[in-house]
Amino acid sequence: MALVFHPVAMSMSDFPAPSTSRRLRTAIMRWFDTTSGAQTLDLSATQGIDWTRVIPFILLHVACIGIVWVGVSTIAVTVALALYALRMFAITAFYHRYFSHKAFRTSRAMQFVFALVGAMSVQRGPLWWAAHHRHHHRHSDQPADVHSPVQHGFWHSHVGWFLRRDAFATDHAAVADLSRFPELRWLDRFDTVIPALLALSLYLLGHWLQHAHPELGTSGAQLLVWGFVVSTVLLLHVTVSVNSLAHRVGSRRYDTRDNSRNNFWLALLTFGEGWHNNHHHFPGAARQGFRWWEIDITYYGLRLLALLGLIWDLKPVPPTLRRGGGH
Repeated sequence: MALVFHPVAMSMSDFPAPSTSRRLRTAIMRWFDTTSGAQTLDLSATQGIDWTRVIPFILLHVACIGIVWVGVSTIAVTVALALYALRMFAITAFYHRYFSHKAFRTSRAMQFVFALVGAMSVQRGPLWWAAHHRHHHRHSDQPADVHSPVQHGFWHSHVGWFLRRDAFATDHAAVADLSRFPELRWLDRFDTVIPALLALSLYLLGHWLQHAHPELGTSGAQLLVWGFVVSTVLLLHVTVSVNSLAHRVGSRRYDTRDNSRNNFWLALLTFGEGWHNNHHHFPGAARQGFRWWEIDITYYGLRLLALLGLIWDLKPVPPTLRRGGGH
């Protein structure tokens, strides 16, 4: 027999408030499974910082101090920079230009490979990332834009927004085209598995090198700290600077409805994402550096993948829109 509830018969106040211990258990379980407690306890319904989720974020930053004890070596710094570059490309080319904007096409296998690499970045799963970014473009610098520095200030737009309770859940309705892939849903649900495997792999690699090639002067702890911790923290803060800085600092070629700006130095660090006013002028383009001198490393990488036949149908900037700027 089906149970039917009248829409005005009950309100949330009719249900007992969940205990603090229950909320805490659910929040901790969501470190490992983002759907934990979704049917019985909704921690995403209210605004405000989810302090339980802040703990891993703080620990990751504190762990950077480990460089004092593990020391430094050429191979450790090389691995850190290589993982920064690889994961930055995965975020900018695939999490952003592909998953969020469909700026080119690729195979399901390549889609998964770069979703996997992007998941190593500790920036949540591809569905969560794309859903938030699509929301950003619909409401850019309006009150509903949770990471707008115009609306919420620098620190909230930089890191505060993704630590909010109401920013935790993935809006699957916003990414229905992507949610049909079970492998992407899995990456989104268990978004700490891939980063944890990367961290473990780096430790094991460093431990092996310490014994097999002691002349390299590295160790498991050193590769873990430099290759994972330092590289990940740097990657995170450079990536979110597109929210906090590229809507405040730089030039405006196009009169968009938001406060997006072009920033040369940020474009270098983010492989082209700093040409943010260009991007908001025409978000669907695979290229964000509209002028020849606007360095867009991600676009160069996409051109290379296209030459290899791994991606195709890169969307260009329409000539009429490209010429629309004043300089």
